Amino acid sequence: MYVKICGLRTAPDVAAAVAAGADAVGFVFTESPRQVAPELVRELLTEVPEGVLSVGVFREEPAAYVRSAVLASGVGAVQLHGSHPPAAFAELRDVGRKLARATAASVAAGSACGDFGEDLLILDSPVPGSGEPWDWSQLGAEPPTGRWLLAGGLNPGNVAEAIAAARPWGVDVSSGVEARRGVKDPALIAEFVARAKA
Repeated sequence: MYVKICGLRTAPDVAAAVAAGADAVGFVFTESPRQVAPELVRELLTEVPEGVLSVGVFREEPAAYVRSAVLASGVGAVQLHGSHPPAAFAELRDVGRKLARATAASVAAGSACGDFGEDLLILDSPVPGSGEPWDWSQLGAEPPTGRWLLAGGLNPGNVAEAIAAARPWGVDVSSGVEARRGVKDPALIAEFVARAKA
């Protein structure tokens, strides 16, 4: 099970995710309590070993900003969250990074990873970024094909149930491993990764 820990902001956050065995770490460049500057992310990436994917998260920002933030930070992947058209992914392909498309599961029903030219597909709750649990079983009957991650309302207490219901390739968590909004809890990160991979 592929596990992404998103919304990291500090060196201890990154260290906790890496020590827990996360496969990917996410940094939010869009306006949010978890927002970080590209220059800080470049520093944090010195703690990320080879083989752990670093992801820059964007929502509705212009392609020029996405491009400059990616190059300034050095992240290995670009995640476009929201209603980006296929052309937005095509426009960023030459940046030479993996591309992730994050969208509401209801919008992407019956879709496959790669439909928009993305390398990873992330299916979130009907209200993406809300952290609210939702009916993951709706994906279980006809899950997407390819490399797709389940997101939205996941936490250590429900991730095993969510995986059984939706049968994703991976999972993505942010608020579900926080002590309070925007502040990660190393113990919750470790528990989440362990339960997801079990």
